[in-house]
Amino acid sequence: MSVPLWAWVATLAGLGVIVAVDIWHARRPHEVTFREAIHWSLIYIAAAIAFGVVLAFTAGATHATEFFAGYLVEKSLSVDNLFVFAIILTRFAVPARHQQRVLLIGVIGALVLRAAFIAVGAAAIQRLAFTFVIFGAFLIYTAVRLVHDHGRQDQDVGDNRAVRLLRKAVPVGESSRDGSLFTVVGGRRGVTPLFVVVVAILSVDIMFALDSIPAIFGITSSSYLVFTANAFALFGLRALYFLLIGLLDRLVFLHYGLAAVLSFIGVKLVLHYVHTVAPGVPEISTGLSLTVVVVVLAITTLASLRVSAKEPRAAAKRRAKRARDEQPPADPDDVAGAARRPTGLAHASLAATEVFMADRLHQQNDDHEIDQARDQAQRLRPSGLGLAQGSKRADDP
Repeated sequence: MSVPLWAWVATLAGLGVIVAVDIWHARRPHEVTFREAIHWSLIYIAAAIAFGVVLAFTAGATHATEFFAGYLVEKSLSVDNLFVFAIILTRFAVPARHQQRVLLIGVIGALVLRAAFIAVGAAAIQRLAFTFVIFGAFLIYTAVRLVHDHGRQDQDVGDNRAVRLLRKAVPVGESSRDGSLFTVVGGRRGVTPLFVVVVAILSVDIMFALDSIPAIFGITSSSYLVFTANAFALFGLRALYFLLIGLLDRLVFLHYGLAAVLSFIGVKLVLHYVHTVAPGVPEISTGLSLTVVVVVLAITTLASLRVSAKEPRAAAKRRAKRARDEQPPADPDDVAGAARRPTGLAHASLAATEVFMADRLHQQNDDHEIDQARDQAQRLRPSGLGLAQGSKRADDP
């Protein structure tokens, strides 16, 4: 795909406007609400769709399909990145009002770094066609590692080599309430912990780029489409974090879907190289690639939500059954104690209340409220019918 200079300039200017709007919106530290996250996520998705439609009219449907396929791959891989971002923000105890600013700076820095990776990758592909095989093999290896290492994320990812080098190079001061990145420590120019968080996120994104850049080159060899797909996917990453932070733990099969997508693209890259050597070997079309990515991600997402939807209610039922099983047999001779002890009917009623409350709140897809409902049901046992107090008095000497 040949892109004239004016198209590059216009694209960069448009992306610059998006960055300026992002910076203006994040100028005042505040906690991002769920409604705000939905609002900005829809804006970023609409911008990507609009760009793809314009691309379809100006460059053709084939290039538009490549853009949408690459955008979808980058977007899905970015969801997996959010797990590590959540660990970093938790590790450094970043206040909620400063999280979006940290992520925004990280996203802008990541876009600059990925532009460099894209330039290097495009030059390597033009000079050496065997690069497709290298990229394909690396993606297949990444897919295997993704499944094998799932659940073993380094909980101390915020203390990687880049962070350690930064701490040695410059003094790190105290956190500032206004979210400043720089400060003065002992008369020397230093940085705040928020700056350390930004460095941690950037260093991690470099590792993510090693997976995502070869993956999108498996969709298209156009550096223009690779860059724009990465840009639109990254710009929506900040809003996507606040939108999905409560749902990340429910995407239990996402790593399988991402591994399948990476493996598929890896095979596509290898077949593309073999096709250049032996034209009789078929290639995987972009339309088929887009279909496979959409279907795989849809299946893994729906399966994840379906399985995770059953767990809270199943756990509540197990607790209810355990409560009934642990009910001690009544002593017919201890009439007074029996009157004060919880009856099997009381246990069953309270356990049923726990199941009902957990099931009802689960429909709102809110794990936090479900936990609160369980705690409330637990508190009903000692306070609702005076059961615990009665049992304690019965056991007193």
